[in-house]
Amino acid sequence: MTWLITKYLLTSAVVVLVSEAAKRSDRLGGLIAALPLVTVLALVWLQLDHQPQEKIANHAWYTFWYVVPTLPMFLAFPALLRWIGFWPALAACIAITVGCFVAFALLTRRFGINLW
Repeated sequence: MTWLITKYLLTSAVVVLVSEAAKRSDRLGGLIAALPLVTVLALVWLQLDHQPQEKIANHAWYTFWYVVPTLPMFLAFPALLRWIGFWPALAACIAITVGCFVAFALLTRRFGINLW
């Protein structure tokens, strides 16, 4: 149980670090958020939890493919935020991301990459 609490605390500290950095500097917050810190932590946790190498490798592989359809959201959000406000922009970006994911999953399936 102590190990699980440690994992939660360290992982949540990354989110707090990003939000606190973003308060001070847009660029620094964006840079830290763009780093694959959560993925690196997940890979470390999988390794420390003695997961098979194949599982760890698959996590990294699928993370790459799942990141690609999320990228349009980062372009749409600033424009939508100015136009319709925070909550509607966030909801629209969630819809955009879901749509991009479905389209991307259908596209990658043609190349033998099954994302669902």
